[in-house]
Amino acid sequence: MQQAQQQSFSLNDLLVPQLDANVHTIRLATGGSCDIVYRDLMLVNGGRAVIVSTDGLTDPQQLQQFVVDSLTLDPTYDFMNQVPNTLKELPFHELLRQSILKAGSIEEHSRLDETLDALLSGLAILLVDGFDRAFAIDVKHYPDRAITPSEAETVVRGPRDSFTENIRTNTALVRRRIKHPDLRIEGHKVGRVTMTNISILYIKGIARHSIVDEVRSRLKRIDIDAVLESGYVEVMIQDNARSTFPTVYHSERPDVIAAELLEGKIAIMVDGTPYVLIVPALFVSFFHSSEDYYQRADVASFIRLLRFIGVFFTLLGPSFYIALTTFHQEMLPTQLIVRLISQREGVPFPAFVEAMLMEITFDILREAGVRMPKMFGPTVSFVGTLIIGQSAVEAGIVSPAMLIVVAFTAISSLVIPETSMSMSLRLLRYPLMILSGTFGLYGMMAGIILLTLHLCSLRSFGVPYMSPLAPFNGEDVGDTLIRLPHWAANKRPHQLSVEPNTRNRTPRPHPEPQVNPNEEHK
Repeated sequence: MQQAQQQSFSLNDLLVPQLDANVHTIRLATGGSCDIVYRDLMLVNGGRAVIVSTDGLTDPQQLQQFVVDSLTLDPTYDFMNQVPNTLKELPFHELLRQSILKAGSIEEHSRLDETLDALLSGLAILLVDGFDRAFAIDVKHYPDRAITPSEAETVVRGPRDSFTENIRTNTALVRRRIKHPDLRIEGHKVGRVTMTNISILYIKGIARHSIVDEVRSRLKRIDIDAVLESGYVEVMIQDNARSTFPTVYHSERPDVIAAELLEGKIAIMVDGTPYVLIVPALFVSFFHSSEDYYQRADVASFIRLLRFIGVFFTLLGPSFYIALTTFHQEMLPTQLIVRLISQREGVPFPAFVEAMLMEITFDILREAGVRMPKMFGPTVSFVGTLIIGQSAVEAGIVSPAMLIVVAFTAISSLVIPETSMSMSLRLLRYPLMILSGTFGLYGMMAGIILLTLHLCSLRSFGVPYMSPLAPFNGEDVGDTLIRLPHWAANKRPHQLSVEPNTRNRTPRPHPEPQVNPNEEHK
């Protein structure tokens, strides 16, 4: 009997004029959930109505003030005398929408699936007897946390706000920075069960239409039950799923997203997560920080060069040490090789095994520090590293030189601003160590060549991953390894933006003020 009742409706059904039938259908569709609230009302014209709302997603104060109080006036109050003559001839349901209800946004839905989607999104549903449509009234109020500084992307100088789990709060933070009417925000829903709200943000006239169309196409191809975080969308729209390098950039800082939009990129916001996706993603973008553009160009360029130096140490530090100490000792100075040999006299393992043990140990300690509670995580990671490293050296399991190399490699990985790129380089460190331990510098160079070829073959939404370095573009390369002054960075990236791509017409500042000689004598 229960199965027959559940099959007595379809989500594609249309609403009917009978109020009780519509309420019964909604009860069946929601399975009698306890958070779906029904309230019967007697309207000002003597008719019946029912307000259906979702407890916890609807603001009860707004619902009472703008909906219930408007519909249930004092029976002795002569309502029709207060209605303008131009509205007295309208049907009562039109009179409700245009004159009686005081809510800001009111929509009409004729299908059951549209009505349920609005109901479960926090809108209040008004069903009127004799009317075959439902009013969806915007009185939603989502549980939300306050805007706080970003913990993953900290800066010394710059804004302190970050995105939250509320998609409307996130779009407002971007609108606050980009007030131009060409900022477009398109809404989509992804996930058959979760029906997650997703917004596409781009600036018309700057972003390429072909890239925007490609983003829409890839989002429409997603057919999945649930989207609980932006990572679900990221793996569905990325270009090469087999590559360890991320081809989709993400950030939780509104200033970063605004800056990327102004370069011609497209942002993808997912409701329920503070991380916003950015496409296309270029390799050099993962080593840039928003703080680079808030300080002097020379200081920012120096720090950016330090990051790229840290990338080489992160990727090649242990491999280079293994190759030199195992196969190419003649490349080291005599005094240094004598000291290294003396340190390794009591170590029972070759350099390759020694490096693998230490790298795995450091990665375990780092992961433990992330998963531990905040009050214990840094302490456990720091103390554990000191104790284990010192004990391993005293026990003769590893040499002090190897401990220094592995520790400096781990510290170098922390200079990379984006965690997904840092994790990718940490993973690639292991196969390079295997090549170095097997073939020496020849194996390491072969791995670097294969890695370079792989990077040059990648694309992100049709844009070469290594641009503007490969293919080389002299006009865009100025903001890659170094940071140009703002007055010199007058062009947007050619691969991302449409023509004309001029973004800055400020003349170069003069080092000295222009002084009139006549005024100087006065």
